[in-house]
Amino acid sequence: MQIGAQLYTTRDLMRSPEGIRSTLERVAAIGYKYIQCSGFAFEAAEMKALCDSLGLGVRLTHTACERILNDTENVIREHLLLQCPYVGVGYMPGQHTPAGARQFLQEFTPAMQALHAAGLKLQYHNHAFEYARLPEGDVWSVLVNESDPALLGFTLDVFWAQYGGKNVPELIRALKGRIDVCHVKDMNLEEHEHRFAAVGEGVLEWPGILGALEETGTEYAFVEQDDCYGKDPLEELETSFRFLAQYYA
Repeated sequence: MQIGAQLYTTRDLMRSPEGIRSTLERVAAIGYKYIQCSGFAFEAAEMKALCDSLGLGVRLTHTACERILNDTENVIREHLLLQCPYVGVGYMPGQHTPAGARQFLQEFTPAMQALHAAGLKLQYHNHAFEYARLPEGDVWSVLVNESDPALLGFTLDVFWAQYGGKNVPELIRALKGRIDVCHVKDMNLEEHEHRFAAVGEGVLEWPGILGALEETGTEYAFVEQDDCYGKDPLEELETSFRFLAQYYA
């Protein structure tokens, strides 16, 4: 498994071309080789040239749902240019119910099929609502059991799975072969609040999580920290990288 940086972590530093360049230079200097593009605007050809110059590879994006649905061919073109195999959905649109999940799958199937035909794959990123037990079932079961594994993968976010009450290693093993990429972030509990933390700085059980990801064939683990609470996000990415280097030196 390869370790990458989810650039949503550094989104506030990447509001200009100069900010994008300087941030990617720092990410590469930390030691990351792979990135996910999310939370900032970029042009695919320029991003590819910059990443090539820094020895970085783009392996996942979060792409707006309306673009995936209505601008599919350009989304495919951009990802092929980036040599990025995975197109990410960051948040499920519509109603967060089993019926809403079925509607999501129905609406996105043509785009998923087009991506698949181009050698790409849609990746669904979870939060916690997918695991809530409703009278008619839960969203997660619909997404997993009623989708085509060849067309839809899961960017499992281990923080949100833990927050949703799941045993994360068991959940990973149940999804064997479907987690191409994952998001790794830690969790601190402060005054009854669940707060994001650098990997290794919180309560998640990393040997079990990383072991399960390895066993089940996950290709990339992207470090993400949604909120750094005033800390330097690049320093937080470095803290996570150093912790993970114990396992992936």
